[in-house]
Amino acid sequence: MSTLEIRDLHVSVANSDATAEPINILKGVDLTVRSGETHAIMGPNGSGKSTLSYAIAGHPKYTVTSGTITLDGEDVLQMTVDERARAGLFLAMQYPVEVPGVSMSNFLRTAATAVRGDAPKLRHWVKEVKTAMSELEIKDEFAERSVNEGFSGGEKKRHEILQLGLLKPKIAILDETDSGLDVDALRIVSEGVNTYKERGWVDATGTTVGGGVLLITHYTRILRYIKPDHVHVFVGGKIVQSGGAELADELETNGYVGFTEAATTGA
Repeated sequence: MSTLEIRDLHVSVANSDATAEPINILKGVDLTVRSGETHAIMGPNGSGKSTLSYAIAGHPKYTVTSGTITLDGEDVLQMTVDERARAGLFLAMQYPVEVPGVSMSNFLRTAATAVRGDAPKLRHWVKEVKTAMSELEIKDEFAERSVNEGFSGGEKKRHEILQLGLLKPKIAILDETDSGLDVDALRIVSEGVNTYKERGWVDATGTTVGGGVLLITHYTRILRYIKPDHVHVFVGGKIVQSGGAELADELETNGYVGFTEAATTGA
C-alpha cells in the first residue's frame, strides 16, 4: 500500500501587483489518497483545484504557507520536483507543453530511466512502448515526432496517459484530463487510466500494488468511464463536502450553486 496524505494545506500565489500581499488560494485542504483508490475532485472554475495539483507536484509559482504533504510518511515538500517524480508522484497536466526537438521515444526512455534508476533494456522497452501505444491507439510514427509538437488536444492527452502507463507511479494526479476531448478520445484516455489503476506498480518485495488516482474535473462525463471511490466538492480553496459516487450524480443534477452559496454565506 502507498498513501498520499495532505493535511491543513494552505497555498498562496504572488499578486500581479508586486506591492500587494500574495493571494491565498488553498485554505486548509485535508485529503488522503491510498493505493487502488480513485478520488474525484470537482468544483467550479477558480476554486483552487489545479492549484492543489501543482502544489503536490512542486510548481515554483505556488508557495505552501502551512500544512503538510507526505507520501508514505516522507515529506514531499522537502523534495525537488524530480525527487517527487522518482518517489512515485505523477502529474498529467491540463495543458501539456510542447518540447520541440525531443522525440517522444527519447523523452519516454529518459523519463523511465530517471524514475526506475536504470535504463530499460532496449528490446524489452521497444515492446513495452509499442504495446502501450497500441492500447491508446497512438500510431507508431508518433514515437519519432517531437513531444506534443503539432499534436491535437486528444493526442496530447493520450501521450500523458502513455507516460502514466510506462512510468507506473504510486499516485497519479490528473488535472482536467478530460478537457477538450471528444467522445472517442475520452473513452480511450479513460481506459488508459483504468488500466494504470489495475496494473499499478511493483513494490520492493515484487508485489503488484494498485495505482492511486486523484482526478480533478469540472464534469461528470469522465466519471461514466472512470468510477470514483470518493468524490470531493472543492469550493473556495478547500473541500466542503465528500461522499461516494452518488455525490457526482447530485452535482450533475443540481450543479455547484448550493455549495458556493453556502461557502459565501458561511452556512
